[in-house]
Amino acid sequence: MAARQSTARQRKPGPVEAHAVKPPKLDRLVHERLRLGILSALAVNESLTFNDLKKLLETTDGNLSVHARKLEEAEYVTCCKSFENRMPRTEYRLTAQGRRALDRYINHMEAIIQATRR
Repeated sequence: MAARQSTARQRKPGPVEAHAVKPPKLDRLVHERLRLGILSALAVNESLTFNDLKKLLETTDGNLSVHARKLEEAEYVTCCKSFENRMPRTEYRLTAQGRRALDRYINHMEAIIQATRR
């Protein structure tokens, strides 16, 4: 009996497939638009109040509150609550851990940009 020849073509890897590199995963906590905005704003300001962030990021109280809490739970930001003229005041600051996370994220994005330009 003669061996059957395969009629299916063998696919040769193209240039992209032959050199495909799996990029590291993005930090999903930082990558979300509003959380990235909070971290970026705090990176260039010593501190910002809740109202400052809300105005700067053009978002709602609820949305900002949820995302700020996630960053606070991850210890990327600290939150200090006080009263000023009987009005509640919430102030946020970027932690050292938050700055490192933002730096890693920026470096990752820069590496992706450089890789796409090659």
